[in-house]
This record gives sequence, structure tokens and C-alpha cells, in this order.
Amino acid sequence: MRKNIVAGNWKMNLDLEQGIHLFNEIQDLLKVELRGEQEVIVCSPSIHLNSLAKALNDTSKLSIGAQNCHQAENGAYTGEVSAQMIASAGAKYVIIGHSERRLYFSESSSLLAQKLDTTLKNGLLPIFCIGETLEQRNGGTYFDVIKEQISEASFHLDGSEYGKLILAYEPVWAIGTGLTASPEQAQEIHLFIRNLIVEKYGQSLAENITILYGGSCNPKNAAELFAQPDIDGGLIGGASLKARDFVDIIKALN
Repeated sequence: MRKNIVAGNWKMNLDLEQGIHLFNEIQDLLKVELRGEQEVIVCSPSIHLNSLAKALNDTSKLSIGAQNCHQAENGAYTGEVSAQMIASAGAKYVIIGHSERRLYFSESSSLLAQKLDTTLKNGLLPIFCIGETLEQRNGGTYFDVIKEQISEASFHLDGSEYGKLILAYEPVWAIGTGLTASPEQAQEIHLFIRNLIVEKYGQSLAENITILYGGSCNPKNAAELFAQPDIDGGLIGGASLKARDFVDIIKALN
């Protein structure tokens, strides 16, 4: 079923004490202020996962997610974290294919396909990211780029598996730059993505897939972005590190 979701990606920020403090701030604000049916996910560094899971209160509107996982089940991969480890720490979600992983760690579509398989096998729900660079946007190839990223990494899944994915469109040129895709630009790509899923899996599955927008979303522009018919929420970076800003973005998703 298509959900309204706001996910925060803390990236490589906050020590353990700072992370727990921010998490509790977010929980306290949501308990008082959130009135809708929005689902909220916090994707923290791996060292925070178990502590945040334990900090969840009985009335929490939050779920926990990781920012990455290794494609192998286990083995001699020093410094890596497996999907099984993430699940055992209390997380429910994991980000796969963030543009920073693609850029800085050269993650290919074939590797991301393996990560999606491993994530789903271990009962985690992937937040699968796609998006174009400024050069690709200006060169007019962004539709081809989006289609290639989605089809090569995720279209090997069957319909029941695909229905568990959350997709996140993140224009790389708008991440951490202060630039934001206009609501019309974001809607254009979200509709394009949904139509790709229609072609592959049919109208019913496509209508029930949640597609998030990520790219300098903030309290000032969130409502206008979320008002678009094919934008179901946001994957929030820098603004998720401030409890007040993050909750205001969540409240914009009504």
C-alpha cells in the first residue's frame, strides 16, 4: 500500500550521545505535534542503530533504518556491516544506492542489485535511490539515466519483492548544494518513474509504490513539493539533523 513517508538520512554525523539526544528530541516533538498518518524513518550511522531501537517509546511514530549494507551474507569483509547485523540491531529499513555511495564508492547497478537481494532476504525494506547529475540534467539525458538505474538494479525482482521497495528520487545536483528541483521538475521525474513501473509490473503495483523526493528539501519548500500527485514524501539530509526542521517537514506531508 502506498504510504506517506519522511525519512531522515543523518549521513556520517553525530556521535552516539548526540544521536540519542536528537532522536529523543524528534520523538518528543512527534508525540505532541504529529496528527497525520505519516510514517517517519530515521536512518542513522550503524553505531546508533541498536541504541535508537532501544530508545523507541511505546507511542513512537518512528522506525529505524541503516544507510548501507554489504551485499554478502557474511565473511571476510573487514569494516563492513551485513543486512543480518542491521536487522538484529532493531532496524527495519536500509538505504541502497544513495548517490554518495555511487559516487565515492563506485557502486554499480549490478552491485546494487545484489544489495537489494540481500536486504530483502533478511527482512529489511530497501529505500532505493536514483538520480541524475547536473551534467546529465543539462545534457538532456536524465530520463535515460533514471531508466537505466532503475531497470539494471531493480527490475530483476518479482512483483511481490518490488512491492516492498521505497524509491527515492534524488537529483544529485540538488544534494547539499542548496539547489532544489522545482515542484514541476520533481513531479515530472516521479511520474516518469511510476510509469516505468507500470510498464514492468502493471498499474496496480505502480500505484502502490511510495516514491520520495530527496535534494535540499526543507521546511520552506516541503509543502509545495509534497503537494505534487506522485511525490509521497521525502528523503531528508541536512534538515534531518535539526529536530525542529525535520518535524516541520514531516508535518508538511498531509
